[in-house]
Amino acid sequence: MPLRLGDQAPNFDAMTTEGQINFYDWAGENWVVLYSHPADFTPVCTTELGRTAALKEGFAKRDAKVIALSIDPIADHHEWIKDIEETQNVEMNFPVIADEDRSIAEAYDMIHPNAAAKATVRSVFIIDPDKKVRLTLTYPPSTGRNFNEILRVLDSLQLTDNYSVATPVDWQDGEDVVVSPSIKTEDIPDRFPKGHKVIKDYLRTTPQPNR
Repeated sequence: MPLRLGDQAPNFDAMTTEGQINFYDWAGENWVVLYSHPADFTPVCTTELGRTAALKEGFAKRDAKVIALSIDPIADHHEWIKDIEETQNVEMNFPVIADEDRSIAEAYDMIHPNAAAKATVRSVFIIDPDKKVRLTLTYPPSTGRNFNEILRVLDSLQLTDNYSVATPVDWQDGEDVVVSPSIKTEDIPDRFPKGHKVIKDYLRTTPQPNR
């Protein structure tokens, strides 16, 4: 069965480019971005791994750890990392899982027979500190992932977990947010003293409360 939002992320033990890990132990109390690749030495994924390494501080700022997965062997991963570092001008600073028996890929429904009978599709999972799946994305082979969007979703999830708000279309950190419909309009000033706008009875906005 595919993982759905709110499902418990499966735990696993795995060999990675940074050694053997238990996923839950490795994740600790952090948010996690787990994403998969169909194979090593693929061009689009080479750029994605490089971009992830370059964004290390951005993920760390959000208390997030990143881990990638491919079903190729660990020796191939290490050779691929040499290419990534050379071509993307980065130093790899996060682990890549070697899922040779496809057990993790199967647990996370990363094998889609209509796309490829054996290789993992290009999936992204955001997992919260309680090990709940909070976002799933699957990209086509020809389209590189947008890591600015992944960071934006982390910002939105962390904000909306702590305040009774939602983030509107194209929202960026620091912009106005939407007040939860569960809050009565007359109660907004006490909850959000920075002010608010009533656009419709069901559409009320307020400045981002943690800025």
